[in-house]
This record gives sequence, C-alpha cells and structure tokens, in this order.
Amino acid sequence: MMASELRNKDIKDLAEEENKIREELFKLNMRRGLEQLENHRRIRTLRKDLARVLTVKNEKLKAGDNV
Repeated sequence: MMASELRNKDIKDLAEEENKIREELFKLNMRRGLEQLENHRRIRTLRKDLARVLTVKNEKLKAGDNV
C-alpha cells in the first residue's frame, strides 16, 4: 500500500482501513504466540502500512478535511 493511494481516500475510508489492519495484526500476533505463524514478515509489513494510514489520516485532520 502506497501513501499516494491513501491520500485519495477520505477520513472515513482511512479509519476503516486502520481498523482492518489492526484486526489482522492482532490475529497474526496471536498466531505468533501460539507458534503457528508461517510468514513473520507479514507483521512488519502490516505495522508499516498502519503507520502510513495514521500519517495520512493525521495530515488530513490537520489540513481540516473532516469529510
């Protein structure tokens, strides 16, 4: 996921994307705890995606795009 793709979305869509990523990250961390995770790199990728979503969301909020 690229930041340029995220900048085209509105805040509502970014919030939905954030929730989706957090949910998947939670599930993967639980599987990691049970040692049933095959792809550990997916957690790192999701954390970076979450950071991108939050960054773009905060940029839009500071700019006043509340819609």
